[in-house]
Amino acid sequence: MPRFAHDLPFDPAHGHTLDDLSAVQAPPAPPGFDDFWRSRRAAADRIDPRPRVGAFVEERDGVRVHEVEYTSTSGRCGGWLALPADGRPARHGFVVGHGYGGRDTAGSALPLPLPGSAALLPCVTGMPTRSLRADVPAHSAGHVLHGISSRDTYVLGDCVADLWCAATTLLELVPELDGRGLGYLGESLSGGLGALALPWDERFAAALLTVPTFGNHPLRLTLPSTGSGESVRRYAREHPEVVDVLAHYDAATAATRLRLPVLAACALFDPAVPPPGQFAVHNALAGPHTLHVLDAGHFEHPGQSEERRRLRTATHTFFARHLD
Repeated sequence: MPRFAHDLPFDPAHGHTLDDLSAVQAPPAPPGFDDFWRSRRAAADRIDPRPRVGAFVEERDGVRVHEVEYTSTSGRCGGWLALPADGRPARHGFVVGHGYGGRDTAGSALPLPLPGSAALLPCVTGMPTRSLRADVPAHSAGHVLHGISSRDTYVLGDCVADLWCAATTLLELVPELDGRGLGYLGESLSGGLGALALPWDERFAAALLTVPTFGNHPLRLTLPSTGSGESVRRYAREHPEVVDVLAHYDAATAATRLRLPVLAACALFDPAVPPPGQFAVHNALAGPHTLHVLDAGHFEHPGQSEERRRLRTATHTFFARHLD
């Protein structure tokens, strides 16, 4: 197992070997877990997204990128719409999430895994730059605590709904995708949000979850990190009742309901998202799943470019198998 030089006050591998990580399980679902998420999905389905395609941004990597806005359960969200540059009907569709820094461009989400694809790249509620809210902190440490006193007000519920509404928007704007299973790409924040969203949405056919967060909260609360989980860990010390809310937002628990094919890219060493939580999500997946092991996540390290290239290749192969 790789051990990288660092100046952090804790071990970003948390002493776990790959064998240890392969044994991490999901916590049991709290009462009402499934009904809670089905109700959230039903509320999102009642939303008319009223999409508005905005300014043309750029053409690259085989797509034309436009700004886009749509309505979700928390109000208007912004993002980017990518359409095939050759003007032909899209053959595949993707919803592409982002990490806990938000996004200000389509950026590294391109190129898409398969040629001839369209994609909706949303910013979720409260995140820069396209979905900022006056009442929601834009930085991860504050955002992850917003509304956390109740499962019904926790901001992550709105963020999950943003993904469902993004899929609705994509299908409305690119009608040739109707009836085709969508792909999902989520990393870090959106890896965890994807695990929470996908079990309740039959429109998706396959997903990539890269270094997913929010896995096995009872374990995460014992592990220091540099990411949003550290804010939650510190908050829970003073507010232990929050564990009941977190149980409804556990990505590993949700993964036990996730039956579509998933490629899970999990890191052995990660200061921001503790690896045991990442592997808990993978290990709990109820459908066909493939593990792609990364040496490190959220950490610059030798060989990182080659590691990213291998993941891109694996991602293309995975979606070509499950969406073509």
